[in-house]
Amino acid sequence: MPTFESTCWTVIRAAAAGRSAEREELARRYKDVVRAYLAARWRSSNLRSEIDDAVQEVFVECFRQGGMLDAVGAGRVPSFRAFLYGVVRNIARRFEARPVRTSSPIADLESEDNLSRLFDRTWAQAIMAESAQLQSRRARELGPEAERRVDLLRLRFEESLPIRTIAERWRVDTAQLHHDYAQARKEFRAALLEIVAFHCPGTPAEVEQEATGLLKSLS
Repeated sequence: MPTFESTCWTVIRAAAAGRSAEREELARRYKDVVRAYLAARWRSSNLRSEIDDAVQEVFVECFRQGGMLDAVGAGRVPSFRAFLYGVVRNIARRFEARPVRTSSPIADLESEDNLSRLFDRTWAQAIMAESAQLQSRRARELGPEAERRVDLLRLRFEESLPIRTIAERWRVDTAQLHHDYAQARKEFRAALLEIVAFHCPGTPAEVEQEATGLLKSLS
């Protein structure tokens, strides 16, 4: 597992050099995004039965000697998200070009613009989930009050409960709960920026901009 002193680039360079732990880490982090893209692209095609093979081939392409990952590891690709999207799209087209592979015309597949937006949204969802996990881990270290703030965010966003309703359920002061809610959001934002900095390293301003873009893609 990488530490947060590392970035995706250090993990990618190690993966390109053949280190199995980093290769497994990259696949673990990004396989769900790859799978979601392929499932959407091929939802009206019998290529759906090829999704597992295609996911595997995406990472084979990344890891092979002289493959695309080498270019990223050398710093020639500025965005890993853009790099991964390009690899997945190329692998999908490779499968579609094989004879008698799809029961529907290629033109009937989901449009690339829609797929690009879906990829970005799925990527953003994965980043948010990872950020929530980081916040939860830190809350367990800080103690019950921090863990309660994590629960507060979950009730507010996953169950869409108003603060007043949560305050009544917990039998606490509404004004105090609003204060706790603001603190919980700050803690999540700090975790989000740290996760974004791993996946998209840059200046603090660039990380902030990337985080804002991810949130907008989910709205």
